[in-house]
Amino acid sequence: MIKLRRPRSIRGRVTLTALVAFALVLGTGALVTLQGIRAKALDDLTDQVATAARKASVIADDGPRIDTIPPTNRIIRLQIVDRAGAVIAASPAMRGQPPMTAARPSGGDSRVDTTSCTSTSEGARTCFAIVGVRNRVSAYGDVMVYAAGIYPPLLSTSVLGVSLTFFCLALLGLLGWVTWHMIGRTLEPVARIRAELAEINASDLSRRMSVSEPRDEVAELTEAVNATLGRLERAVENQRRFASDASHELRTPLTGLRTKLELALADPEAEDPRATIRSALGDAERLQAIVDDLLLLARLDAGVHASPEEIDLAALVTMEVEQRPCRHRMILDLQPDVTVRGNRLQLARLLTNLLANADRHAMSEVQVHVCTADGEAVLEVTDDGLGIPPEERERVFQRFTRLDSARSRDAGGTGLGLPIARDIAAAHRGRLYAADSANGRGARLILRLPLTTSVTV
Repeated sequence: MIKLRRPRSIRGRVTLTALVAFALVLGTGALVTLQGIRAKALDDLTDQVATAARKASVIADDGPRIDTIPPTNRIIRLQIVDRAGAVIAASPAMRGQPPMTAARPSGGDSRVDTTSCTSTSEGARTCFAIVGVRNRVSAYGDVMVYAAGIYPPLLSTSVLGVSLTFFCLALLGLLGWVTWHMIGRTLEPVARIRAELAEINASDLSRRMSVSEPRDEVAELTEAVNATLGRLERAVENQRRFASDASHELRTPLTGLRTKLELALADPEAEDPRATIRSALGDAERLQAIVDDLLLLARLDAGVHASPEEIDLAALVTMEVEQRPCRHRMILDLQPDVTVRGNRLQLARLLTNLLANADRHAMSEVQVHVCTADGEAVLEVTDDGLGIPPEERERVFQRFTRLDSARSRDAGGTGLGLPIARDIAAAHRGRLYAADSANGRGARLILRLPLTTSVTV
């Protein structure tokens, strides 16, 4: 059994689908047209034959009796047949011929319509439409007047069917050719996009697709591809920068740890073992903090989140402030019943990072304010340190970014605290950004989260 396979290309599938649809429509139309033409031609022929029969009946009516009936309306086959079935008058073409039919009207009708076909010795078949009119008061008495007209070639099913079939096939071929070339022209931009995409590799993501004119669906697809390439380029660049910064950040404590251990081994008497171990432990703790932050960032980038729950933001702030040691005075201004929905551990980590950042850079105090505004929960953490210059307020949220002032006063930060906090905020459909402080001093970080159950993590 032969199994037909669909064309693999869109061009072939669309062309085949169009041809099948056109074939169904054309086939249905051809059948309807064939029946309509045959019915119209048969009706016209029957009307001509009936007219000729009526005129011959009038001639028989007027008398006197004649043997030859003149043809009428190009109908040359006419007969007058008596009740006994004998031909008593005929047209020249039917002279000496037997009655063309024995059909007679039934009931109260005076007319009968029938068909008669004959075959020649060569196998040719000829059919006639016959109309008989009964005349009871003719000069010949009660007689039947018959008229017959030969079927034109148009009424031949084979001739008309073959003609329509060839016409439909020719039209289908033309439609298929037009569809194939139209789809080909439509898909030319897609082939161009495919060729241009094939030339792009990970080492050079700066290339973009050329947008075609006019601004149609293909142009919109090209713009979407360009936008995706832009996001991919930024993601790859961030990944490269992240890998470079991470290796640099990890290399520094590792180098320090190795140097201290090598010096201790090289001259055990010159080094205080306790001081060496304490210093190495500090480097190990810094390495652990960096690795923990990297794992958390990877988890956030992968979109892995635990089940959400309703969290009272004021209670969370109170608990975190009580649990962590602070070098400076904490001033809390907390509005109760400010409830958000999210992951408690992640939001606690966000708050811890903000508090640690503020405590590390503050001069004497850190202020934490919780309230609601514009249908959102708002948490503000403000310190009285040197602050963040306006042009640097977005850069501080980049991974492993520390400002010069932060580097000079850094007390062990990994450079990942604020980026992690922003990623957690984004995972909770929120925003974290830096703004001007109320008194013009220090840094002011603002977290906005949807209230209650309007977020799903």
